[in-house]
Amino acid sequence: MDVDVAIIGAGFGGLAAAIELGRHHRDLSLVILEKGDDVGGTWRDNTYPGCACDVPSHLYSFSFAPNPDWTSTYSGQPEIWAYLRDVAERFGVRSKLRCNTRVRDSRWDASAGRWRLDTSTGEVNARFVIAATGPLSEPSIPGLPGLAGFTGTAFHSARWDHAHDLTGKRVAVVGTGASAIQFVPLIADQVAELTIYQRTPPWVIPHRAKPISAGKRRLYRRWPTIQKALRGGIFYARELIAFGLLHPTVMGPIQRQALRHMRRQVADPAMQAQLVPDYTLGCKRVLVSNDYYPVLNRPHVSVQTAGIDRITPTSIVAGDGTETPVDTIIFGTGFHVTDVPIAEHVYGTDGVRLADAWAETMTAYLGTTVAGFPNLFLLLGPNTGLGHNSVVLMIEAQMRHVVKVLAEAKARGWTTVEPSRAAQQAFVADIDRRMRPTVWMQGGCKSWYLDAHGRNSTLWPGFVPSYQRLLRRFEPTAYVGR
Repeated sequence: MDVDVAIIGAGFGGLAAAIELGRHHRDLSLVILEKGDDVGGTWRDNTYPGCACDVPSHLYSFSFAPNPDWTSTYSGQPEIWAYLRDVAERFGVRSKLRCNTRVRDSRWDASAGRWRLDTSTGEVNARFVIAATGPLSEPSIPGLPGLAGFTGTAFHSARWDHAHDLTGKRVAVVGTGASAIQFVPLIADQVAELTIYQRTPPWVIPHRAKPISAGKRRLYRRWPTIQKALRGGIFYARELIAFGLLHPTVMGPIQRQALRHMRRQVADPAMQAQLVPDYTLGCKRVLVSNDYYPVLNRPHVSVQTAGIDRITPTSIVAGDGTETPVDTIIFGTGFHVTDVPIAEHVYGTDGVRLADAWAETMTAYLGTTVAGFPNLFLLLGPNTGLGHNSVVLMIEAQMRHVVKVLAEAKARGWTTVEPSRAAQQAFVADIDRRMRPTVWMQGGCKSWYLDAHGRNSTLWPGFVPSYQRLLRRFEPTAYVGR
């Protein structure tokens, strides 16, 4: 297959890419290559009990496709996935979609000025590639000694085994991140024993989720401007959170609220002591829940903080020697974020592999293009994640920029375009300078935001409008066109 644009992934990023290109570059042929059997990305794959978004529903959606029918102020996985399927239908994306197609290799052919993509359903040749695989797509399972010999059932929360009945089982949950605090309360009543292996306690604040009444939904359908105004208000309220992340000395009041929240819900002082983080709130992802802490009061639930030494065929041995018999292990251990798997399979100029270009740390100009990789665009690439607001806003800003780059390249007669190394280095240096005083670097924690070298290669160290303004411009001197 020969196309102008190959989009890899059909989640929020892939859909945004297809829709924006269809609006502004109708002359370009495109295909969306999706490894799964439908659109949705992480919202298709994560079906664990209680899976939901911790960004308000009205904001966690495309600006060009508001959904007046959200039933909660914070939506669950089924509604978000349904929303993405509806968007694909409404905007005619499905005709461009090739599902069950895994991209095994992507190589830049300089002589032809095209990308050669080896996929599970045949070769695709494309002038441009937009990688929209997302940072939360490939589950990360720790290489624990003895795991391969475990005779029970083990799975990651992002690949939930719905055929496995937890009733009466002795269950171990490894990790206390965002997914774990959502599914733990929903499985606690089923299991006989529940042991939670906590490496670092999270900061947990009260959840503000509320149902959206049928009357309000009718109001949003009839007068969309009301929902648009509400979205704007939520956006600016969320932007206030960024001030604390960028200036961690002001996080004290929120920390005290989180501590009160925990102490009101956990009765045992010894348990309370296990749950108090020793780092500034915001350094790791802040979690929201009203029902996680109460579960920890139950007699059949325990928290193990000594780490995991090894796994036997029928048990887990903690760092302090405690051995706990288990039938099921559920990993809530997150994803490959700073070591994105797609980088292993992308080869740019002179056959340089993206993973090797990123051997020290992930870097990209504006988080979107990479020197040495012509005609390649990354959605939610390095330093485009957010700790306070909706990443859908970042995706839209990136795609507006991609549209502009493609238009400029056409106007200038360029068949290839990539950032200059100088522009990329200057952008990364500025990112690192702005990152130093933030809570992610000064808060006293080691988080999944940081790579193996301690650099925060995932988050944007600023407010969303500053990123949007930056990407509105096309600076010709920052790009190399041929």
